[in-house]
Amino acid sequence: MTHEFKDIVYRAKINQQNGLKNVLATVVSLEGSSYRKPGVRMLISEDGTMIGAVSGGCVENEILRRAQSVLKKNRAKVMTYDGRFRLGCEGILYILIEPFHISDEFLKSFQHILETRQQFDISTYYQKEDNTTGDFGSIFRINDNLNYTFSAGFKPENKEDLDVFLQTLQPSLKLLIIGGEHDAVKLCTMGSMLGWEVDVMTSIKDPKSLSDFPGAKLVTAQTPEIADLKIDKKTVVVLMTHNYVQDLKYLLKLEPLQPKYIGVLGSSKRRNQLQDELLHYLPELSETFLNSIYSPAGLHIGAITPEEIALSILSEILMVIRETEPMSLRAILGKIHK
Repeated sequence: MTHEFKDIVYRAKINQQNGLKNVLATVVSLEGSSYRKPGVRMLISEDGTMIGAVSGGCVENEILRRAQSVLKKNRAKVMTYDGRFRLGCEGILYILIEPFHISDEFLKSFQHILETRQQFDISTYYQKEDNTTGDFGSIFRINDNLNYTFSAGFKPENKEDLDVFLQTLQPSLKLLIIGGEHDAVKLCTMGSMLGWEVDVMTSIKDPKSLSDFPGAKLVTAQTPEIADLKIDKKTVVVLMTHNYVQDLKYLLKLEPLQPKYIGVLGSSKRRNQLQDELLHYLPELSETFLNSIYSPAGLHIGAITPEEIALSILSEILMVIRETEPMSLRAILGKIHK
């Protein structure tokens, strides 16, 4: 959700520069089931443009209609949307619509936490009633000492009588692709479409530029010996060098960094050879690190083309990060999400 909020913030700032007011719609509560869960947001500008989505499409038009009074009066309101008879989702959404103004000070702080990959909190205060207007709104918290609000009319003090939706947003998942061939381009493009932060590391012998990888944040040319691998807990790696020696060197470089997922292209025979050589160079190699290596990379979904292979790899990464097992949703009885 971090990338969705980032898109909303940047669009709101552009709208302000063009003289347009904005409101923010946030799903703050849900009774029953719905297409999306509390914490999803969308931006509505006074020219009718909408960024983001809170459901499958029908809710958005109703929010646009209800948002007009917030744009005119500059006062937040709560609306409900009963999807049981229109969406078939068997749920009632509670949605806060609030004035949304981005200050230069907030934008500077927000860009800093994105660059430094910090988490942040958003507390949204509301009243659980339909079509009620009041002193509602959201507080953006970076830490205990740095808080921001988005509406001059919202005062965060003395809110004990209101409901509050608390949300902690983590840094976007970072995908480090090591390799610069055609299949790496496809993986980069599709990963960025998921809102992931994608860095690409190509060979010094065949350097590439940012324009070669649509959606990438950074493209560099490195060798395993000098590569500066910036790995945190929200970083996954896919080795796509198509070179056995290069893959081995990068795996040795990655071992002390312990990423949760390392995808490696190639056959199971190649995987076994890599594991044997890793154990030769690192006799004390941990089982945890070996288990983090997924080779051949990807889920078995019958993928053939580069695009399909990219889809299978991204699906496997989600499986690992979300700690779930792949299966058809129709085999699940009851709720999909706990």
